Amino acid sequence: MADNTTRRTVLAGTAAGLGLLTVGTVSADEDQVRYVVTGGNPQQLEREGFTVVHEISDANVYLALGPEGADPATVNGVNSAFEDFKYELDVADEPTEAPTGELEDEQWDKDLINAFDAHEYATGAGTRIGIIDTGVYDGHPDLGNVDTDASRVFIDWDESDHTGDVQYHGTHVAGIAAATGAEGVTGVAPEAEIVSLRVFPSEGPLLASVGDTFLALDHAAKQGLDVVNMSIGSPPQPPEENQEGYRIARQRVVRSVAQRGTSVVVSAGNDSQNLQQGGWISLWGSIPRASSISATTEADELADFSNYGANEISVGAPGEGILSTFDPNNEALPGAEYASVSGTSMSAPQVAGLVGLVRELDPSANANQVENAIERGATGNGRGDPETGAGRIDALETVTSL
Repeated sequence: MADNTTRRTVLAGTAAGLGLLTVGTVSADEDQVRYVVTGGNPQQLEREGFTVVHEISDANVYLALGPEGADPATVNGVNSAFEDFKYELDVADEPTEAPTGELEDEQWDKDLINAFDAHEYATGAGTRIGIIDTGVYDGHPDLGNVDTDASRVFIDWDESDHTGDVQYHGTHVAGIAAATGAEGVTGVAPEAEIVSLRVFPSEGPLLASVGDTFLALDHAAKQGLDVVNMSIGSPPQPPEENQEGYRIARQRVVRSVAQRGTSVVVSAGNDSQNLQQGGWISLWGSIPRASSISATTEADELADFSNYGANEISVGAPGEGILSTFDPNNEALPGAEYASVSGTSMSAPQVAGLVGLVRELDPSANANQVENAIERGATGNGRGDPETGAGRIDALETVTSL
C-alpha cells in the first residue's frame, strides 16, 4: 500500500440515524433493472445481455443494468447478485436550536473526550475526512474547510459536482468531525479537510441506493481520503433474496476501501437493540474493516437509543445532545447556524475526526493500525464490552500514546 503522505501530495493539486427500508427495484427505465453483482467480469456479463455501468476498484463488484427478471448470478464466474435497493433517512427527533452565548462552553462532548487538550498535539492538519450523507453546507462560517472540488453527489448511479446539503444531517455530522471553530464550534479535527459525498436526492423522499453508497465509498478511496464517515445506522434485514449477495458485496467494497488506506467509520444505529439478536443486521458496522460506533451520554453511559452488542461495537463516543453546525436553509430550524441533535449519527463523526488526528501523527498507518490506536486509547475495560466495545474514546490518550 502506498504511503498516505505520497497519496496526499499527489492529490493536493487536484437524533437521528439512518434506517434502511427496501422500496423495490431500482429501475433505470421500463425495461432495465439495476443489479449489484459480485464476481465474474464485465465481458462475461456483457455477453449475457447485461451492461456494466460501474466497477468498484479492487472489489470485483459491478453495477450493471439488465432485463427485468434476469439473474446475473447465473452468469459464469458470478458469485452473487441482487437488485439494487434504497434506504431512507429516518430522523426520529427534531433538532434543537443552540443557546446563545459562548458555544464552546456547550461542547461537553469535546471536553469529555479531551479533544481540546489533544489539539496541543494534533489538529488533523493535512488529513481529509469524507462525509457520506445528505451533503454539507459549505457556506457555514465554521465549515470553510470543505473541499468543494473533491466533493461529489452520487444519485441513480450518476456522479455530479458538489451542491450543498439537501437536509441538515450531513452538515451537522461534518461539524462534529471537523468544524474549524472560526466562529462557533470546534470539531475533533479542526484543521482537516472535509469532502462531502452526498447520496440523497434533492427532491422527493430522502432515499439513497446501496449502489450510490458503494460509488461514494469507492470515490473516497480513489481520492485518498484518510477516513470516510457513514452515519447510516443499523437497519432491519433487507429482503431475503437480497441478503447473501448484499453481505458479500458490502464486505468486498469496504475491504477494498480499507486496503487502499481509507478508514471506514459507521454509526451503530438508534433502535436500542442488541445487534447480536436475530432479525438485525448492521448495514456496514458488523463487517471486518469497518468501525461501528455506539452513542454515549454526558454522564458517560450508553445512550438509551443506541444499539449495542458484544463483538459488534468498536468503541463508544458522545452522541446525545451534540452541538454542531447546521444548515440555516433547512426548514427544520430556518436561519439557525448551530443546533443540538442526538443519535449514533453524532457519535460516529467523533471517531472519524479522531482518525484525522491519528493520521496526522502517523500518515503511514493503515486502517487497521488506526483503529487499533483508537481502541487502545479508549477509556474502558478493553475490547468486547457490549455497550462501548473497547471503551469510550479519549482523544488525548490516543494521540499521546502515539
